[in-house]
Amino acid sequence: MSAVALRSTQWYSGDVRNAYIHRAWMRRGAPDDAFDRPQIAIANTASDLVPCNRHLTEVAAAVRDGVHAAGGTPLELPVMGLGETQVRPTAMLWRNLAAMQMEEAFRANPVDGLVLLGGCDKTIPSLLMAAASVDLPAVVVPGGPMLTGTFRGVPLGCGTDVFRLSEEVRAGTLSAEDFTRSESAMIRSRGHCNTMGTASTMALVAEALGTVVPGLAGTPAADSRLLEAAHGTGRLVVEMVAADRRPSTFLTRASFANAIVALAAIGGSTNAVVHLLAIAGRLGIDLTLDDFDRIGSGVPVLVDLLPAGRFLMEDLHRAGGLLAVLGEVRDLLDPSALTVTGRPLVDHLDDAPVWDPEVIRPRRAPLVDHGGIAVLRGNLAPGGAVVKPAAASPHLMRHRGRAVVFDSIEDFHARIDDPDLDVDADSVLVLRGCGPRGYPGMPEVANMPLPRKLLEQGVRDMVRVCDGRMSGTAYGTVVLHVAPEAAAGGPLALVRTGDVISLDVAARRIDVEVDDAELAARTPSEATTAAFARPARGWERLYVDHVLQADTGADLDFLRGSSGSQVSRESH
Repeated sequence: MSAVALRSTQWYSGDVRNAYIHRAWMRRGAPDDAFDRPQIAIANTASDLVPCNRHLTEVAAAVRDGVHAAGGTPLELPVMGLGETQVRPTAMLWRNLAAMQMEEAFRANPVDGLVLLGGCDKTIPSLLMAAASVDLPAVVVPGGPMLTGTFRGVPLGCGTDVFRLSEEVRAGTLSAEDFTRSESAMIRSRGHCNTMGTASTMALVAEALGTVVPGLAGTPAADSRLLEAAHGTGRLVVEMVAADRRPSTFLTRASFANAIVALAAIGGSTNAVVHLLAIAGRLGIDLTLDDFDRIGSGVPVLVDLLPAGRFLMEDLHRAGGLLAVLGEVRDLLDPSALTVTGRPLVDHLDDAPVWDPEVIRPRRAPLVDHGGIAVLRGNLAPGGAVVKPAAASPHLMRHRGRAVVFDSIEDFHARIDDPDLDVDADSVLVLRGCGPRGYPGMPEVANMPLPRKLLEQGVRDMVRVCDGRMSGTAYGTVVLHVAPEAAAGGPLALVRTGDVISLDVAARRIDVEVDDAELAARTPSEATTAAFARPARGWERLYVDHVLQADTGADLDFLRGSSGSQVSRESH
């Protein structure tokens, strides 16, 4: 029996009619004492349409056994899953809906604690947003990356090599037949992307945040040790309920500072910025875009993984995993930040050696000296924009070029390979209408494919500017998350083809070289505004009307903050 009053007794305790109904309909062969134990919901995002999460049903079974072993009652609760590769127009459009659905399901049901099973990009963020809002004891079990596939003897980085190989087809250096042939080798096993994309990043960052059992994140999906750890997590959550160890008791500003250090050290996805801002907003923690630059920009990238480096997630796990990485930057971590274990994160670093210094570089020989997310501001992004130096080309980190503007992703696709397009290697590709409101949903289109004629000339990177996002598996000198977005009245809507754009990452600037008075006098073109989303009904309408900008996490305005676990009305 728990040391604290169980929330579930509000449903099951007593001899009144409602308690009878709750027990009778849930009994179905359960013993009498099943209702006296901590009721643990296993929130499972598995679905055949979320291919990276399909194996989580097996993981849930291991969690269930652990909950039983610790004296709890496990209850599997399917929740909304989002498949990054499957959902159109973009999974990000439904991250907030998934978080809202999960929060309401957690609050409405007789549960005392939560085990959160996620893998694909938006599932862990939405689970954590929901858990933060309902504030029940909660712990994450990441589904883990897939095993490394190979093609013609060469390892394939899921996502990253799709971008690379598709550009080689467009450049004429790889046949379409060989490109298709590589398809069956790309996804070798169960699990999410094996590069340092958003799925891997969010699993590792969730551990650094303190919401995953230390040492678990990054365990490959096919590794039997994942099931062992899932069993242990099932045991742990029962302990968390007894100790009343809720997110609000251990997730602090220090936790987010450590997550930012980890994000930089692993060379993680820029998408983590938007997700961490959203999670912090649910907790009422004043995390800002500038914190990512202040805390993370000077942190060296130590993990030599695609897309910034050479290796893949299976190698990172073999080399020692996140704890070994954090051990190298221990002096940058806040020692006060706790984890789901009740102990500080830094306490778990005492026995975390680096087993392969090629994969996890020593602090004295990093992959990138200063590789954290850089936050840019200027007259083109007064609310801020981000760039990932570790994935960018050094020679483009300071650049001036003539803008080539596209009003939508459809406009981009229609014109980018036109041989008459007035573009050269020094041009700056500008894509707008791809922010939270404009698309809607802020899709991963910022890493625009380069013009075919430039690819054929050997060009492999250009400066690109967009109010959307890019895949964590992508690479290139891409300025993204420009805020305010064009559809929210941001200056990006006023840029014209031919304007000169200057980028200076060291100075943290992104500007269009147009006089302030002239820029203020401009109005968006009809083509620009016509491309903005104008949904008439449903979730898209609600989303467009209430979504916030990227610099605060792109959550809905009425979802920020915590509502707690109390149900507003009892059943009658």
